[in-house]
Amino acid sequence: MTDFCILGSLATMISRTRTGVLLASALLMTGCISLGAEPPESLLNLTSEAAVPAGSTASASRDEALAIYEPEVPAKIDVLRVPVQVTATEIAYLEEAVWVEKPARLFRRLLAETVRVRTGKLVLDADDPGLSAQSRLRGVLREFGYDARTSTVVVRFDAIRRDAEGTIETQRFEAVENGVLPQAGPVGAALNRAANDVARQVADWVGE
Repeated sequence: MTDFCILGSLATMISRTRTGVLLASALLMTGCISLGAEPPESLLNLTSEAAVPAGSTASASRDEALAIYEPEVPAKIDVLRVPVQVTATEIAYLEEAVWVEKPARLFRRLLAETVRVRTGKLVLDADDPGLSAQSRLRGVLREFGYDARTSTVVVRFDAIRRDAEGTIETQRFEAVENGVLPQAGPVGAALNRAANDVARQVADWVGE
């Protein structure tokens, strides 16, 4: 954080003339101005509990491959902070809890890795316009934060699956972690566990 204080007496604002001459006088006030914010000691990230071994390869036709898209999110999640449900109508953000990237992108990566491991499917990064697959997985990440009323972490994902024949299915997946302290470390770890839980549920659904 960049802080500086203005002390003493200034009478008028500083002005600049056409010739570049600065004229200053005293302002009758004393105060401090704070610019920016203290950076957090660390950033939160999502880590997949399942990982494809290095050197692994996969191949599939367009009908067999699966494209996973970044989920849509409500405004409260579309930030680098962790939302806290304080009451039924009030939302705050958890102090010192800052994501390294927006949760939607982090969750998509975790989900893709989990689906690869648990299904053996060829999973494509849907951000790449040069790649395409007939089967697609998208959805809405509706909850991804902390509920102060119950001391729980909640991850809720409404998945939408379209197969190669064009059939569309939807299903809601959810994971809840109870007894979580309202601190960045415990909440971040609980969200990671819950996100992995939801990703496993989705992967098993996709692999049916």
